[in-house]
Formats: sequence, C-alpha cells, structure tokens
Amino acid sequence: MIRYMRKGALLIISAPSGAGKTTICRRLLARRKNLRYSISCTTRSPRPGEKDGRHYFFLSREEFKRRIRRGELLEWAKVHDEYYGTPRRFVEDQLKRGVHVIMAIDVQGAMAIRRKHPAAILVFVLPPSMDALKARLAGRRDASDAVAKRLANSRGELAAAKDYDYVVVNDALEKAVDQISCILTAETLRTSRLERGATPPFYAAFA
Repeated sequence: MIRYMRKGALLIISAPSGAGKTTICRRLLARRKNLRYSISCTTRSPRPGEKDGRHYFFLSREEFKRRIRRGELLEWAKVHDEYYGTPRRFVEDQLKRGVHVIMAIDVQGAMAIRRKHPAAILVFVLPPSMDALKARLAGRRDASDAVAKRLANSRGELAAAKDYDYVVVNDALEKAVDQISCILTAETLRTSRLERGATPPFYAAFA
C-alpha cells in the first residue's frame, strides 16, 4: 500500500453578524471527523449561554495585549470596539498533523490569515436578504444600539465578499452546509496539499 500525507486545510468562514456562520461551523464539525474548530480570543463580555474555552477565550484587554506582544496570536483585530484574535499554536500544530481547521472570523482577520497562509480557503456566507439579517439580529438579546452598529458594519463586510474564494448564500441551512463541505473536500484533494516528497498514488501506479 502506498502511503502519503496531505497537509491540513485551513477553512475560514466569514459573514455579517446574524448570517449563521457559527451554526454552519457546528454542523460541519458534526459531519467531518478530521476537522477541528479554532476557538478565538476576545475581550468582549460573554453573551447568555456562552462559556469560556468553548465559545471563546474571554480575556481582559491587558491579557489580550500581552499575547499580541508575545506573538501568540496568528491574527488579531479590533471589531465593534472589542479585540478578537486567533491563537497561533493550536492552528499550526493541527495543520502539521494533517488535521483540517475551521474558524469563524471577521473580514479583517480573514485577510490577515490569507497573508500568512496563502493556501487558506476563504468562504463568505451571505444572508438571504438584508431583511432576513435584520430579523435575525433583532431576535438576539443585544441592546438596540448594538444591533444598529452591527447592521451598519455589515454593509462594509458584504462589500468584502468579492475578495473571498467562495460565496455561499445561507437561505437553507443544510444546503449551505452541504456546499461548504463539498468545497472543503475538493480543496483537500489538490495535489498542492501533498507533503513535499510524497508521491500521489496515480503517479506511482504508472512509474
């Protein structure tokens, strides 16, 4: 049997607040055994039901800035007046082992990741309509001024969709999950993801 190793793929999911990126990530993780979620760090307060180490690592601003200085974050950005970032070590360790990593991050973070990891797969999730997005945000427990701020920021985020590799409309959850799962499958079959020196089986068969 010919053995060869593929590099892990880094899948980035971005979307305006309320477009469903977190739910999509959960569904993908339930489907695919070789996929891990990268938990982000943030300085914002936990929402009802959120737990430290499960949804985010909730940090003080002082601790977040210490991690920046130490180079412990793969990327970081200030969004909605709060800091968000991606722990470096977890992501890089998983990719070296051939494990795929998924993360749900904002546009700034996605572009920062792309600069450091050009092979990252960037998927932008669109809401079915602005009216649907407004309805989803209105259903949250955020204050009305927070909802207004998120709606205003969503326009800039939507304009950035053209810089992504793929755009998926979340008008039906299972359909969106199917499409992103297919994207990941196709991307991980690229010959560029074979470890250096490895021989693809179809080459060896004709050697």
